[in-house]
Amino acid sequence: MLKTFPKGGVHPPENKISAGAAIETLPLPTTATIPISQHLGAPSAPTVKKGDKVKVGQIIAQSTGFVSTNIHSSVSGTVQKIDDSIDASGYKRKAVIISVEGDEWDENIDRSPELKKEFSLSGPDIIKKVLENGVVGLGGATFPTHVKLSVPKGMKADVLILNGVECEPYLTSDHRIMLEKADEIIVGTQILMKALDVKKALIGIENNKPDAIEVFSKLADKNPGIEVHPLKVQYPQGGEKQLIKALINREVPSGGLPIAVGAVVQNVGTALAVYEAVQKNKPLIERVVSLTGKSVKKPANYLVRIGTPVAELIEASGGLPDDTGKVINGGPMMGKALNSLEVPVTKGTSGILIIPELEARRRPVQNCIRCARCTQVCPMGLEPYLLMTLTQKSMWDKVETNHALDCIECGSCAYTCPADRPLLDYIRLGKTTVSKLIRARKQ
Repeated sequence: MLKTFPKGGVHPPENKISAGAAIETLPLPTTATIPISQHLGAPSAPTVKKGDKVKVGQIIAQSTGFVSTNIHSSVSGTVQKIDDSIDASGYKRKAVIISVEGDEWDENIDRSPELKKEFSLSGPDIIKKVLENGVVGLGGATFPTHVKLSVPKGMKADVLILNGVECEPYLTSDHRIMLEKADEIIVGTQILMKALDVKKALIGIENNKPDAIEVFSKLADKNPGIEVHPLKVQYPQGGEKQLIKALINREVPSGGLPIAVGAVVQNVGTALAVYEAVQKNKPLIERVVSLTGKSVKKPANYLVRIGTPVAELIEASGGLPDDTGKVINGGPMMGKALNSLEVPVTKGTSGILIIPELEARRRPVQNCIRCARCTQVCPMGLEPYLLMTLTQKSMWDKVETNHALDCIECGSCAYTCPADRPLLDYIRLGKTTVSKLIRARKQ
């Protein structure tokens, strides 16, 4: 019987229509807009100014704290300006805007295609290399990878979990790199194991990717300590806490992190980025992005330089369909609608989903019918209907005591609600407000 997490979850239509599309390299943009905050934590500080010439891989913004990381130029050319630019959330953020001129790379980056298996760096040196090259979690949260690898004093990791689940409907970028970059991911896994000083790594892949399971199972047989575990298809199995429960049957406590139960979870894309950072000295300057949707002429998986406008991915796939209702950054469950196609691809952009008008419309909100479906599908065991009501009434103390901050924003509650109530919208508002109140109490 296939493993899965025991609490809640849903199974929306998978719609993995771009799964068969091999990775293509998108042409360079004419202008790259590179935000200085593409990670959780403190924004980086710009190290360049208007008129500076930059190369691919050159640092353009420096880490400003422990929970922060470096930003590198993904293109070569001239810095036009450092200015505010609209990001995927619709807010103005500081960005370095570069006019692209050729494609000149930093000479310290190894651009050869050969697989480099051997590595001799110590754990601390690996973590330093990961920080220097700006690697963050590529599963969507963009948590700086060097922070995850720096296990707090008094704690010990005993297992690395590699997340190859990609449970979000439509998205296929992880699936494609597992098929096309499996050897590099395995070496990246071994590097992560060395950094954490663990002897065991478990790779979880949902059973709707049998080709990826086959590829990794063959490689795992040749690499002691690495195991592949096929998983039942169940959303949101890609959540850290759900994946840990499914694979090692440990439950991360409320408000806790995976390291509290001896686990560190990394996305397969992060493992690939770690391989490139350590073995090739290549910063995180590009990533694979799915461009998909039912009406898209050419659903695809593109290797895209950070800072490329979303409009250029859409154009490469045949342009914006006539029946477009929304363009989503991410998947349909956790993604957010874009208000501009000039928003740049960032380290956290796993996919761009184009939804037809008929599917994009929200239905009228009706009264809660007390069916309890939202509580049944919540993978965190919360009461979404209650959290929405408490948020509506601004009862912030009760929003906090009812564990709103444990919500992983998977959207299962809103997906299953027969009354079409915007449960997740209100829970997100509640989480944001409670987080601000907690920070204020600590000051």
